[in-house]
Amino acid sequence: MNLLNGIFTWKINVFLTATILIALVILDFYGVYTDRFYFLKLDNYIFPLLSLIHFLYLYVIWFKITEIELPDPKMRNLEYVLYVVMIIYLFKVYDSVLVLDSYNNFSEHMVPSMFKPMAILTLVLHSILPLLTMLSFWQRKKYIGPYNFENYNDNLNIWQ
Repeated sequence: MNLLNGIFTWKINVFLTATILIALVILDFYGVYTDRFYFLKLDNYIFPLLSLIHFLYLYVIWFKITEIELPDPKMRNLEYVLYVVMIIYLFKVYDSVLVLDSYNNFSEHMVPSMFKPMAILTLVLHSILPLLTMLSFWQRKKYIGPYNFENYNDNLNIWQ
């Protein structure tokens, strides 16, 4: 894990995760079967809304590490919500695999030329996102500290 942390420092992880989230938010509106963007479908807004939780978590990680602060209950709750969002990220990986696998089912129909490259790009980005999220959980524990709120008030001494 230290080798991985040497390659992906916490800053690189935050920037890479934010870049992937922005790309996936844009790609979520893209229809690979029709090669068009759909902004009026309500289903396309689910992932962007859930990614706001991830963006908030990335901001909290950045703030806590740069300001050398201890974890707090709000951060813990945000991380627990992100655990649930991770299930949706894994579902999106599964959904991307199904879309890419459906290419052979439409071989008799006219499929856009960008179907395979866009489906592969979406699959790769959706696959990398949970890995980077797990890395950010590990980096939170390493740089900010574990969630230990039993002795939180005893360890909080503002005069030191």
